[in-house]
Amino acid sequence: MHPLNKNRPLRRVLLASAATVSGIVMLLALKPHTAPTVVTDSAAPAPSASASASPGATGDSGKSGKSGSSSSGTRTVTGDTVQTRWGPVQVKVTIKSGRITDVTAVQYPTDNPRDQEINQYALPQLRSEALSAQSASIDTVSGATYTSQGYQQSLQSALDSAGL
Repeated sequence: MHPLNKNRPLRRVLLASAATVSGIVMLLALKPHTAPTVVTDSAAPAPSASASASPGATGDSGKSGKSGSSSSGTRTVTGDTVQTRWGPVQVKVTIKSGRITDVTAVQYPTDNPRDQEINQYALPQLRSEALSAQSASIDTVSGATYTSQGYQQSLQSALDSAGL
């Protein structure tokens, strides 16, 4: 018997080469993840860059200035900026006659497509919870734990500033 026929090394080399080429072709054919398109409506807050400072923000303390406007008994108060693992979270609360009428996220993590995807569904849920609870005692949104905690803390600081 011929020595190459006994172990068939040429066949093994050919099979390994074909598998390597197939793997490289499949890897090159893989499409990169594309960023999801963010659809906003009137109830969803407009995204803001997490690196940009909001109006009235102070530099080092991570707290923001409280803004209050009182036209016809309506006040708007901006809560503290809360630093979370994924970025800052800050909310603005509108209060009329002692009731929360609107909650808007001023800052929230938007650094990558996953942050945008999470916050696209989490922020409207958190807003709805805050409006129905009329307090910062709201449920955490599954999958957005850090954003939810930052939202609650910023909301509580805004309500404390408003005296509620």
